[in-house]
Amino acid sequence: MPITNPLRVGLRQERVISPQCLIIFGASGDLTHRKLVPALFELFKQRRLPQEFAVIGCARRRWSDEEFRHKMEHSLTKEIQENPKEWKEFSSSLFYEPVNLENSQDILTLRERLNEIDKLKATHANRTFYLSVSPKFYSSGCKALASAGLLNDPKRSRIVIEKPFGRDFSSAQSLNKLVQTCALESQIFRIDHYLGKETVQNILVMRFANTIFEPIWNRNFISNVQITSGETVGVEDRAAYYETSGALRDMVQNHLTQMLAITAMEPPGHFDPEAIRNEKAKVLQAAHLADELEPWKCCVRGQYSKGGSKSNPLMGYREEPGVSPNSTTETYVAMKLFINNWRWQGVPFYIRTGKRLAKRTSEVVLTFREAPVHLFDAAGGSPTSNQLILRIQPNEGAEFKFEVKSPGSGMRSRPVEMEFSYDESFGEPSDEGYVRLLADAMLGDPTLFTRSDEVEAAWRLYTPLLEIIEDSPWQLPTYQYEARTWGPSEADALLAKDHLLWRRP
Repeated sequence: MPITNPLRVGLRQERVISPQCLIIFGASGDLTHRKLVPALFELFKQRRLPQEFAVIGCARRRWSDEEFRHKMEHSLTKEIQENPKEWKEFSSSLFYEPVNLENSQDILTLRERLNEIDKLKATHANRTFYLSVSPKFYSSGCKALASAGLLNDPKRSRIVIEKPFGRDFSSAQSLNKLVQTCALESQIFRIDHYLGKETVQNILVMRFANTIFEPIWNRNFISNVQITSGETVGVEDRAAYYETSGALRDMVQNHLTQMLAITAMEPPGHFDPEAIRNEKAKVLQAAHLADELEPWKCCVRGQYSKGGSKSNPLMGYREEPGVSPNSTTETYVAMKLFINNWRWQGVPFYIRTGKRLAKRTSEVVLTFREAPVHLFDAAGGSPTSNQLILRIQPNEGAEFKFEVKSPGSGMRSRPVEMEFSYDESFGEPSDEGYVRLLADAMLGDPTLFTRSDEVEAAWRLYTPLLEIIEDSPWQLPTYQYEARTWGPSEADALLAKDHLLWRRP
């Protein structure tokens, strides 16, 4: 019989979303179709949305309410076929208003429409504004909403801002200052969908709810930490964005850095949003590149080339539509970091991410120090170091690798694995990240959202690398790696200097 997750049931009973209107700017975009509306529909099916609820899609296109509903219906064909009654009820709460964020009259018209929907759906002027638009509109969008008085009430209005939040330290700092003139920090929710994943949050629970882990979660017992996020897909239709971003800005500065912060943070005094975010910020402020004087020596950039098989050939990055044939944009990054504090002093953190890798995976691997004395013969010549592997995706869960006695008359050891799987243990897959994050935003819970000082500390950490890429790119060249492999050989050499290997999931 499937095991019900008591934590999830408890949260659904206790965390009640107030009457709410969610306004999505960029409603004609891919994120709204693939992630946001499907996540809201999932919340509706789980009965976690209030009856007094409405969604208003906003974009430049001149759609009607019915056209918007039809577009969303097309994006959710499978889910609607399985839940036609629920969709009919949910879709009646979908509305649309044409809006150009740079046109003040459009914002005033939107304000009037919001007042109408407040009366129609009894949402009591509780509003969450979601900026699912190009980053170039973040500033104008916030200013327009503030000028129209839509962010005046800090208890009833909040604003969600998608990544990337800035392009470097100075731009993130400037954007923070501007946004904070439009709303209080408590109203600003900078979203990183990785933090919505159940398995990322599980890192906190494994550490702070189990006495067996926390005492050994430090430099005395852990020799190194590897954080990996790999994709098998290429840039697909994101070439225009990716050419101006690259893997360092697209993945490392936000997703991987947040995983680093959660893995390395100190225990908070209590489970409170600001207490948790305080500890995460401290980690990022203490983190630094392994070689601060010559940062190019602790970072490897790569770019995928042609690969695949005869039956399924894969083009290289420079052959992708919209990519310059002379592009030096990185699709792969590997680097070495240290955290200068009592817990982690001297422990290397290796992070890597890439497109067109051999396997889709996101994981955190903590490798423990070897036993001081090898008493037994081992299958591979010497005992394998114990490892705790936290699988973020896919196959969400965790596994622990340790040595046991091999069957037989001798005293030889061999490594085995003890595994936990979310699907198998709880009988249901974990929610998609946006389900949790949208609910938290509407609840006004900032725990899983990044604060201004976190964002700036993350950008400051990678500023030396960004400056080299822009000013002295020959010092950080993009090495080619064949599609569907594990990246350039130079990334293996980065760990070989420390007599280590990347884990191959």
